[in-house]
Amino acid sequence: MAKPKLKIIFPVTLFILSWLSAFFLGKRTFFRYLPIASFTSLIISVLSVVSNQRKWWENKNPLSPGPVDYTYKIGPFFLATIWIFKFTYGTFKKYVWLNALLNIINAYALAEVWERLGLFKLKKINHTIWYFICVHLSIIIYGVQFLMEKAIRNSGK
Repeated sequence: MAKPKLKIIFPVTLFILSWLSAFFLGKRTFFRYLPIASFTSLIISVLSVVSNQRKWWENKNPLSPGPVDYTYKIGPFFLATIWIFKFTYGTFKKYVWLNALLNIINAYALAEVWERLGLFKLKKINHTIWYFICVHLSIIIYGVQFLMEKAIRNSGK
């Protein structure tokens, strides 16, 4: 269990660093992928509510009490979605490989850190199931982004 100050400093630092990275995205990139990052955060937030009800995991973040850890959903998770799309959109194979790698880090290493800090606890699911949830979500959101961009292109014709 981490000291109480660390339980606050760690999520705040991640949140701030994530948003500082937004300055390097470029305005056009940020607004191009803003809808898919927002959609992803919404899906993960709904999943968090369901998971709390079914006791799949528990959020213990003092900055974001309740079933949804907003410091993570609208911080690192949100900005990571935009960065991943910036570097990989248009090359599905590259997108899948990068997401597979980052989801391994998220599901195993980072989840372990959150658990040790006492911010998050997997209960009825394990790290592998969380990994596959994230991988499946990444494939779904790629399809949604593809359909959104296709609709935008077709509306201009």
